Amino acid sequence: MVTVPQTPNPLHRHAPDWLILTIACIAQFMVVLDVSIVNVALPHMGLDLGLNQTKAQWVINAYVLTFAGFLLLGGRCADLFGRRRVYLVGVLIFTLASVAAGVSHSATEMIVARAVQGLGGAILSPATLTIIVTTFHGARMPKAIGAWSAVAGAGGAVGGLAGGLLTGLVSWRWIFFINVPFGIIATVAAVMYLQELRNQDASSKLDITGAFLITGGLTALIYGVVNTTTQGWGATSIHEWFALAAVGIIGFVFWEAKVASQPLVAFRIFHSRPLTVANLVMLLAGGAFFSMWFFLTYYFQVILGYGAVRAGFSFLPMAVAIIIGSQVSAHLLGKTGVRPLLLIGSLLATVGFYWLSLITVHSSYWANLLPPSFVASFAMGLLFAPLATAATAKVDRRDAGLASGVLNSSRQIGGSLSLAILGTVAADRTASALHGLMTPSMAATHVAYVEGYVRAFQCAGVVTLVAFFVSLALPAGVGHHSSHGPAVSPETVSGAGH
Repeated sequence: MVTVPQTPNPLHRHAPDWLILTIACIAQFMVVLDVSIVNVALPHMGLDLGLNQTKAQWVINAYVLTFAGFLLLGGRCADLFGRRRVYLVGVLIFTLASVAAGVSHSATEMIVARAVQGLGGAILSPATLTIIVTTFHGARMPKAIGAWSAVAGAGGAVGGLAGGLLTGLVSWRWIFFINVPFGIIATVAAVMYLQELRNQDASSKLDITGAFLITGGLTALIYGVVNTTTQGWGATSIHEWFALAAVGIIGFVFWEAKVASQPLVAFRIFHSRPLTVANLVMLLAGGAFFSMWFFLTYYFQVILGYGAVRAGFSFLPMAVAIIIGSQVSAHLLGKTGVRPLLLIGSLLATVGFYWLSLITVHSSYWANLLPPSFVASFAMGLLFAPLATAATAKVDRRDAGLASGVLNSSRQIGGSLSLAILGTVAADRTASALHGLMTPSMAATHVAYVEGYVRAFQCAGVVTLVAFFVSLALPAGVGHHSSHGPAVSPETVSGAGH
């Protein structure tokens, strides 16, 4: 990537590298934090905004869908318009949307604000990596990317705890307001210290049509699936939503393959079997794990009666398990290669989800929930490095950023689809358990909820078992004898530099 300085900023001051890295990491922390911080707050948010468990999915899906749909487009923006300008635009959109979410007084206001937040995140996240790529060179670059990745991981890991503390000690609205001081600090630091650079070779065209087609198609699909709970699969309106989804998704494929001069996704990269397998496994396994946090949130607070703070702390061992799994995976990857780790990780995940499906309304956290959720979370961490390696191992360097961006999008899309499908499965099972009861007691209602969670965990186990069999299609030897962990180029982490 050839970068050239733009018009000097009169406020710009020479900044040490650690400050530039901090500017990038603060914004990335914000973006990742908001994927997970809302989980613990959902029951409290639902009471204030009139959201039941099914509708509460959209507080998560609205963010994740727009983030995934516009992520690759955001990477192009950073190259074309300059890292500083795009960074500031992303921070502004994200911060203002956070304020809007925090002051929301209806479900519609909240969902719209979360969608705009996701758009801001999709613009901001690739810009943070572009800042690192254009600032650090040589041996310093892997260290900088490592710090950026660690902060991103920390954002996801502390989200549940931070959400619980803010919700329990102040109000659920502060899970959004907390972004405001971060946004102000990031903006002031970028204005004062970040020099403008852009990619001189970047295409002048943005595939906005492609981004809207895939985001609209997936949104219609998920909306249709979620509404089958109340309207049934045979309803005309459901068929209309599915038809709209098909138009969007098929239209996206046609547009990218035949029309777009600078497509978001160059389908030639899927000629790489390791990349294709990695994306399928990420779509399946990533989606199953994404749903686990949602159902455990409600189990902790609705069934066990935990407050938000205690529920937040209950997720802490799972965050530790993910970190341990990631470290073990990175250490073993060069010795074992990718496929054994994918097979072990997906199989462990299946065991964890099946174990979780044995819960009852009387289960305890320490004996019945912590052990299986720890196993499943460890498996999740075990899969990260091998999937990143497989996705980039057999693609041209010029496509490395695109390959990793597609992998990241697969994870977010898998999360939305899985939450919609498993949420619908759980809601249907709960409705069946309550069928015929005119005025069900609280105890009967709790039993019905747990039956829904059990069915969802059973289905999640089936999904990760499918991921196990998909992993068998990965060629042997991918990632083997690599002593440096994942084959990550500067562009590989989020797809900013393609």
